[in-house]
Amino acid sequence: MKRMLAILSALLISAAPASGWGKIGHRVTGAIAERYLTDEARAAVRDILGVETLAEAAEWADFMRSNDEEFWRNSSSLHYVTVPVGTAYDPANAPQSGDAFTALERFSAMVVDADAPLEDRQLALRMIVHIIGDLHQPFHVGSGEDRGGNDVTVVWFDTVTTLHLAWDEDMVEYEQLSYTEMTDWLDARITPELAAEWMDPDPLVWIAESAAVRDSLYPDDAELRYDYFYEHRDLMRLRLSQGGVRIAAYLNALFAEEVE
Repeated sequence: MKRMLAILSALLISAAPASGWGKIGHRVTGAIAERYLTDEARAAVRDILGVETLAEAAEWADFMRSNDEEFWRNSSSLHYVTVPVGTAYDPANAPQSGDAFTALERFSAMVVDADAPLEDRQLALRMIVHIIGDLHQPFHVGSGEDRGGNDVTVVWFDTVTTLHLAWDEDMVEYEQLSYTEMTDWLDARITPELAAEWMDPDPLVWIAESAAVRDSLYPDDAELRYDYFYEHRDLMRLRLSQGGVRIAAYLNALFAEEVE
């Protein structure tokens, strides 16, 4: 078993990019966000995306990473930030290709540029929605030591995977809910008081939150089963819920500035 884990670990390490919450998780954050948009932000999103919903837009950045264009070939670093243990995020340490924080600044300027081509503004908005979701997945705020848990091999109910992918997909999919069901379940628990508390458009706040919980998520045992899910389900749900509200908070602030 240990030999097989070592072989599969090598394969996973060479093949596993940091991809965010996965389809369901990203759709959930986008769908929650739509419920908290201001009228101005909702109108701006509609002008840019047309009939495309934020739930649909939220997963586009992962889909496009298989595109052979230079931008997409070099886009992996835009999905995460690095915050070493015991430090705070510093954009000066971002790689030359950028990271999620610097990309958010770049795409924010692009999406409110009325002179930019519509295609560029659509790319920018889709990337913004996706990146905000990513920053609420704790392992997208990596320590710089194990590629955000991608180098940590675990077994999720008999399936060999990585700790990063367990949080991207396995924890969410174990709920066996569609993204619309999960959206409804989570949103029903977001009280007006919680929504107001979470309505913070500052990426540094979200990054600090993920960094604060990240190190507590490393398991003592590589075999993750019911006890791991039981222990961490509430945090997974919290970060999805907060990610959705923060997408709305960020877009509300962004498009409010545009119309002033």
